[in-house]
Amino acid sequence: MNKKAKVFFAVLVLSSLVPTFANAATYTVVKGDSLYTLGQLFGTTSGTLMTRNGLKSTVIYPGQKLEVPATVYTVQKGDSLYLIAKKYGITLSALRKANGKWDDMIYVGQKLIIPGSASVTANSAASANNSAISYTQSDLDLLARLITAEANNQPYTAKVAVGAVVINRVKDSRFPNTIRGVIYEKSYGYYQFTPVQNGMINKPASQEALKAAYDALNGVDPTNGALYFFDKTATNKWLWSKPIALRAGDMIYAY
Repeated sequence: MNKKAKVFFAVLVLSSLVPTFANAATYTVVKGDSLYTLGQLFGTTSGTLMTRNGLKSTVIYPGQKLEVPATVYTVQKGDSLYLIAKKYGITLSALRKANGKWDDMIYVGQKLIIPGSASVTANSAASANNSAISYTQSDLDLLARLITAEANNQPYTAKVAVGAVVINRVKDSRFPNTIRGVIYEKSYGYYQFTPVQNGMINKPASQEALKAAYDALNGVDPTNGALYFFDKTATNKWLWSKPIALRAGDMIYAY
């Protein structure tokens, strides 16, 4: 084999080692993403995403463009996010996450990422079944509104942690067993959460809060089980007596 042929063969072998996606789309990284969570969403692995995108580490940053296994769908007249998700056999949550689309407004000609080969679809459905609790779109919106009211100017981790506290209460027998029940619970005549008392719960949720709520609802818990949160300026001795699970921004999370 001559030198040129050897070089060509070596390139051919190396190329065959790089994973390829039968259907690929470009995903824009948002705050809170990791290669692990993206791998779960798109039915692949963080290692495959690294190799396919020529990454030398697992560090990714908001705004970064990544090639992911997915198809691109063009919205048609009469479409809705629900119908598109149903058409491709994926969850509505997966469709929202893949496109950073937390409202229901779409338009004809809009391009949407569908995380959907058959294997990806199955994986997405499995991930959905691993949600921390079952929830509706109304639950997602209400939780996001609480997060917005409680932690709008706080780091993303603090936002997810607020959502996680609500989820942890839903799963704890000492609290109501629904998201709405937990958020609107009264104790000794007072609501558990100040935004319910002062009406801030009725303000629209921010996009980042919606994403944080989605992460919390799907099992992300930076607190590892906290049931309470409060501001670092709080003077309530009972709250401060609780074991601290996490400090994030100006927020304290406790067991």
